[in-house]
Amino acid sequence: MLRHLRFACLVAFTLIHAAPSVPIRAAELMLPSLFGDHMVVQRDQPIRVWGWTDPNIEVMARLADRQASSKSDANGRFDIQLKGLPAGGPFELVVTAQDQEKRFQDVLSGEVWICSGQSNMQWSVGQSNDAALECLAANNDQIRLISVPQVGVQEPQRDFNGSWSKANPDTVRDFSAVGYFFGRQLQQTLNVPIGLIDDAWGGSAAEAWVPKDVLDDDGRFQPLMEQWETMMANYDFEKLTATWQQKREAWVAGGKKGNAPRAPRNMANGNQRPANIYNGVLHPTVGYGIRGVIWYQGESNSSRAYQYRDLFPLMIQTWRELWDQGDFPFYYVQLADFMAETESPAESAWAELREAQTMTMDKLDNVGQAVIINLGEASDIHPKNKQDVAKRLARWALAKDYGYEISYRSPQYTSMTQAANGRLRVDFDHVGEGLDTFDTNRLVGFTIAGDDKVFHDAEAKMVDRDTVEVWSTDVDAPVAVRYGWADNPVCNVQSKAGLPLTPFRTDDWNGVTADRVTR
Repeated sequence: MLRHLRFACLVAFTLIHAAPSVPIRAAELMLPSLFGDHMVVQRDQPIRVWGWTDPNIEVMARLADRQASSKSDANGRFDIQLKGLPAGGPFELVVTAQDQEKRFQDVLSGEVWICSGQSNMQWSVGQSNDAALECLAANNDQIRLISVPQVGVQEPQRDFNGSWSKANPDTVRDFSAVGYFFGRQLQQTLNVPIGLIDDAWGGSAAEAWVPKDVLDDDGRFQPLMEQWETMMANYDFEKLTATWQQKREAWVAGGKKGNAPRAPRNMANGNQRPANIYNGVLHPTVGYGIRGVIWYQGESNSSRAYQYRDLFPLMIQTWRELWDQGDFPFYYVQLADFMAETESPAESAWAELREAQTMTMDKLDNVGQAVIINLGEASDIHPKNKQDVAKRLARWALAKDYGYEISYRSPQYTSMTQAANGRLRVDFDHVGEGLDTFDTNRLVGFTIAGDDKVFHDAEAKMVDRDTVEVWSTDVDAPVAVRYGWADNPVCNVQSKAGLPLTPFRTDDWNGVTADRVTR
């Protein structure tokens, strides 16, 4: 017993006295991928710099003539805030912790925007109109790009695998087309550096971009969350994969006749599961200084359009709370026209999703909708004209955030009154210099209904710059008007600035998605 005690004391004495000559290995000083060579920080705004090192040590950051420090917490995380910089650069960002140092070169100060949503935001420059010409012309080192990989998980991630690059023919080819063209318009107009963070994920549902606890705590989404809980409790991806492999082997053995069996996708790590994309894609970027967000999504939620009325504003407000930099601008694209044109008025889930998007402007401050009802393609859910989509988003930013006096908002329905001779008179706001038509002088796209709720194609004429009169010989006592109310409506009203009239309806009759709350 005594011998064991003496041995323990000897070991302790040796360790204590050996410590100065055998240093304990320090934790590596680490910063997220958002911090790197060629990065852009948001101008005229406090600059957050964070990362990880040893616990409870002083960490210093220096950018241009700005310098600040803070102490890492018990887990080694540090968070430093530097005073904002005007637009300019290049600068060097230096971060030091004890004897470790990280240096990032060619840092610019300018305007930073997140480019988010599903496949129409993910759609690349190389897949868009005039791709070859656009890529050849993309030589602008004042535009910087970074993409966040698609990672779907239920636990918040602290970093991602990515790096900043300058805009050139190679780097823009696979970058978000809407994002790049939006950034290019801003850079050419403002003449300041632009940083673009692309985190779009094709096919993603809006609920995947929201933290799970936010959705769990909101009773409006209880059926959706319970459905996912049940699905995941009984989900066996390995079994599904094994079944697919058996089917494929049989298909090969049978001479590969017909289509090959489709491999299953792992729903557990996919782009539809609530909170997956928030955790794996958005969370690592939260807190990085930004001017705002541009968003193009909604197709995956169209079957639950009524639910989107609540879900979309909740998502935006949650992002703003997470960033903790006020109600930053959030500009989004309304769904384009898509699928077959209909010869007679019909109900439409896509029309209801567009309506939910429009309603968001009445629910939140500092949001804006780019209407593109004239830019879609019937046979392609990914219209290739991303240049004009980006320009309509850029109009919002240039007018609202940068003070340019340009038309930026599509005309929008405000009120309806009864006119003489069985006609309805509809008034609009945001018409600029007045309403106009495209291609033909005849106003196309209006339908009208009586108390029977049966809609008929309608005639329409402009009464003045912001009023349209609507009627149909098939409806003696009309009570409701709709415009552009279809998956792919034929409609042609716009402002004189070329911004299309926002699709609308004057009625509040239940639509086809009114009772749909689960996927």
